[in-house]
Amino acid sequence: MNIRPATHADVDGVLALWEVGRTAHATTEDRRVDVERVLEQEPGALVLAEQDGAIVGTVIAGSDGWRGSLWRLAVHPGHRRRGLGKQLVRAAEDRFRALGIPRVQALVGREDEDAAAFWTSAGYPVEPGTARHVRNV
Repeated sequence: MNIRPATHADVDGVLALWEVGRTAHATTEDRRVDVERVLEQEPGALVLAEQDGAIVGTVIAGSDGWRGSLWRLAVHPGHRRRGLGKQLVRAAEDRFRALGIPRVQALVGREDEDAAAFWTSAGYPVEPGTARHVRNV
């Protein structure tokens, strides 16, 4: 298993993984233009796992310079329950440490019990007293 930053050559593979690996609770459309924007605006933020040339896992590790955010954690259904999700999370945390970012949050769908259980087991408990307020622009 090779865990590395994504490149522009990986966009098709990332989108293909997200097509089969995304949760039913995900609401944001997966678009090529958005993946390419992440690669341009924050190089290294899209981390992927590759096995035998196929992309089998991803996480986006973005930052506002003070706080890191994790989203789009996806593992191919045929590669789940082997620790790959946690390997991707730890790689993202390594990225944040290298950038000097001390605090990390995971964005999880409120109704996604499987994702909530994963993130809790990965050391990310729900933060009491916090709520996201979101608006599309």
